[in-house]
Amino acid sequence: MPELPEVEVVRRGLERWVTGRTVGDVEVLHPRAVRRHLAGGVDFAARLGGARFGTAMRRGKYLWVPLDDAASSLLGHLGMSGQLLVQPQDAPDEKHLRIRIRFDDFLGTELRFVDQRTFGGLSLHENTPDGLPDTIAHIARDPLDPAFDDAAFHAALRLRRTTVKRALLDQSLISGVGNIYADEALWRSRLHYDRPTATLTRPKSAELLGHVRDVMSEALDQGGTSFDSLYVNVNGESGYFDRSLDAYGREDEPCHRCGTQMRRRPWMNRSSYFCPRCQRPPRPTARPGCVPS
Repeated sequence: MPELPEVEVVRRGLERWVTGRTVGDVEVLHPRAVRRHLAGGVDFAARLGGARFGTAMRRGKYLWVPLDDAASSLLGHLGMSGQLLVQPQDAPDEKHLRIRIRFDDFLGTELRFVDQRTFGGLSLHENTPDGLPDTIAHIARDPLDPAFDDAAFHAALRLRRTTVKRALLDQSLISGVGNIYADEALWRSRLHYDRPTATLTRPKSAELLGHVRDVMSEALDQGGTSFDSLYVNVNGESGYFDRSLDAYGREDEPCHRCGTQMRRRPWMNRSSYFCPRCQRPPRPTARPGCVPS
């Protein structure tokens, strides 16, 4: 699933290509693409038609475009393979085209939502007083947000009876971090993914947060991480941060820091990649909520 850098790349593309444009008509070509819009595809198309797009916004892995009434937004979630593409109107339809949004202007381009696996989708939602679509009001700020509270993050880590990677993937605690960038930040911090959060000192959690920010900023500078053609920005260009990864996907390859073979372990229906020397597992006596003596 795309993480913060990939979604931010798409948001920037939308900001450039759709801000200020008025929707002409909308085609919903697959019902699953609007399943989060509970009133259905006909209502989605009718409500979106004639709306004027504001500046695209993002929180964590979610992005949205406020509509001209400022009371509602078009919310997008890319899922595993969703793409928002700005294409010429006469371009051939993509094989997995799910939604087409035409604009009421003469620029000659349209917005397409393409999704092979149909886990993503678009929907319309009312906004909270803070300007967020109400369905994502519970999502925490992301670490690149200037308003992110580092002290509150550290306090929450200490109180959670969980492990550090689980905490990083908890979108109500810190948003935008997924499996790839969690593994990268943990490798840089020399932390094992099963380290109990209660054992993290304030300096260590600050170091971890710094590495989360660094790896996401570096990925953003390079256009995100892409392992296949399913993640692209709005112009159809893949990211390439995967060439710079230190942990994720590097099983049996030498650690870039110490040369030890990297390992992979099953973890919550996913995988965790780590260096067994640089990221030693926690002591058996260290349990969430207990600080070793």
